[in-house]
Amino acid sequence: MTIVEAGVRPRPVSTTPPTGPRARKRQRPEPFTVISYVGVIAFALICVVPFWMIIAGSLTAESSLSQRGYSFWPDPFSLDAYTTIFAGSRVWLSYGATLFITVVGTVIAVAATSGIAWVIARGLPWMSRPLAVFAYIPMLFTGGLVPMYILITQVLQLRDSWFAVILPLVIAPFLVFVQVSFFRATPQEILDAARIDGAGELRIFFQVVLPLSKPVIAVIALFYAVTFWNEWFHALLFISEPAKYPLQLVLQNLITSVANAADLGTTTAAPVYQMRLAMTVITIGPILLAYPFAQRYFVKGLTLGATKG
Repeated sequence: MTIVEAGVRPRPVSTTPPTGPRARKRQRPEPFTVISYVGVIAFALICVVPFWMIIAGSLTAESSLSQRGYSFWPDPFSLDAYTTIFAGSRVWLSYGATLFITVVGTVIAVAATSGIAWVIARGLPWMSRPLAVFAYIPMLFTGGLVPMYILITQVLQLRDSWFAVILPLVIAPFLVFVQVSFFRATPQEILDAARIDGAGELRIFFQVVLPLSKPVIAVIALFYAVTFWNEWFHALLFISEPAKYPLQLVLQNLITSVANAADLGTTTAAPVYQMRLAMTVITIGPILLAYPFAQRYFVKGLTLGATKG
């Protein structure tokens, strides 16, 4: 008598992989994966620990910093440096100046870089090659400080203007060629389809190319924003009104003035070391918060235009 004749139904054979403790024991991580995670965590700690010590030092009393140096925890806790820095309106005005320079400068720089890169990538006769050479020459050498000073102050009449800080940094040749490489990787079929539909060059650029170029635009915008945020040298050259000083220049002047006053003995109670750390936190804090917003595009924007095919 067979199993079917006896009324016993056979068990179906399962084709799904086993689950449970046995399956979990079989799935062991690869050695390379473990080493990669350990390396990334170690590198993250190397980057985060110094920054955390700067924050902790800016919140530590001046007497403790001068005697014991840096520590992981602010002991004793003190806000004297931040109180001194934000006591007047100088830092707030410098924040406004830096925000204006960063936002307006980034918008102008991204627009100019995108336009030049698109013309070079199009390969137009009698235009693309001379423009590429024009963008490449500043990578080799510049005109010098004196001609630029004469151009900004005498020709353009931009003394004591924030645009004197913005205009010299509008075009970065390296970022131009990064975007050129990205534009050249744009599928030609999409551009041809837009032309068949009757779109002109401007419409193709603004409605087709730019929406597809969000990754690289985010990357170059982040580079330009960091450059404008950290700029102080051109402000030192062309801006003489203290109310228009950007943040970096104000913080440098504050460090210099506090140090000189401490050497003279006129402000012995001034938290010199604590103020330097607090100024570092104030300077790099806002621009550090901008990285997470562009992180999703960062690697993609740098690698999509790096290869062709």
